[in-house]
Amino acid sequence: MQRLKTRPQFQAVLAGSIIAKTTHFALHRNMLETQAVPIRPGKPAAARALFSVAEMWLGAMVPKRWAKRAATRNAIKRQIYTVSADFEQQFPHAAFVVRLRRGFPRTEFISASSEQLKLSVRLEVQALMLAGATAP
Repeated sequence: MQRLKTRPQFQAVLAGSIIAKTTHFALHRNMLETQAVPIRPGKPAAARALFSVAEMWLGAMVPKRWAKRAATRNAIKRQIYTVSADFEQQFPHAAFVVRLRRGFPRTEFISASSEQLKLSVRLEVQALMLAGATAP
């Protein structure tokens, strides 16, 4: 599994369709584009393919708007990448983004990276991946 790293990669996947949703997350998918795309507009010499390898590509978006603390954002991303590695064989060769679309209430999850928060995120991401694996 490859990880999305550049802004154009994330933008290309987010332009695709949403294939699954849960209470807090959305799973975006876009089929792989192997054509060369300029990394910086106006500099054609720096053109390269967005997705150079035909594998599953994954990115995690956890905006500050929904998770204010960096420790919380990092814990959520770690759970997303860990759970998605378990589902790698069930997904086609495409690019995916797991996007946090609603915050976890700070009244329920007081600690920035508690075990309760990690378990809740893990269970919800597993449900998201199961729904995404069965999507057409």
